Amino acid sequence: MSDLPIARPGKIIAVGLNYRDHAAESATAPPDSPILFAKWPSCLIPSGASIALPPGVDQADYEAELAVVIGRTARHIRADDALDVVSGYVALNDVSDRAAQAKDGQWSRAKSYDTFGPCGPRFVPASEIPDPQRLSITCDLNGVRMQDSNTAQMIFGVRELIAFITARITLEAGDLISTGTPDGVGAFRAVPVFLRPGDEVTVTIEGIGSLTNPVVRGEA
Repeated sequence: MSDLPIARPGKIIAVGLNYRDHAAESATAPPDSPILFAKWPSCLIPSGASIALPPGVDQADYEAELAVVIGRTARHIRADDALDVVSGYVALNDVSDRAAQAKDGQWSRAKSYDTFGPCGPRFVPASEIPDPQRLSITCDLNGVRMQDSNTAQMIFGVRELIAFITARITLEAGDLISTGTPDGVGAFRAVPVFLRPGDEVTVTIEGIGSLTNPVVRGEA
């Protein structure tokens, strides 16, 4: 197991329903503007570390996501200039307790349990990814392909997200933006598929690599 490829961020701003194919599978109209929520930084774990399902949690879901690492303080950034404030990228698995998500009526708690933020496998400088909207993104569960899409499917791309966020919220060096997940999540399958102890889940993003984590039962 390696260490996290980035320092723990001050904040993680995640984006809901940001892929056209995911909005379609959930029978939800694409949003008119980005849907933002917080994912607490204490949930982050590196590639190889275990996703620990707390007792009683039996609807934990995987979500493959491209995460953007902010390189400097950013406020009122235009979309045309937005990539200038990006220092790099990592893959992130936005693990979610679907039962708690539905019960709470908001998403932050259900997506911020300890270990519910696998991140890695490495930090890739922005210079190595000139266009973040042309990357394949997949998720495999026990070797079976569950998600298979491309960041071109984003409703709001990295540039638009940074412009939208910084219009009201200051981003600081090290902050993460987790940009949403494509279709194929477990909750919306004809027969739902949730994470179980003994599973292994792998998120792969073109140019970044594969983030792999086993699933266990018990507290982190």
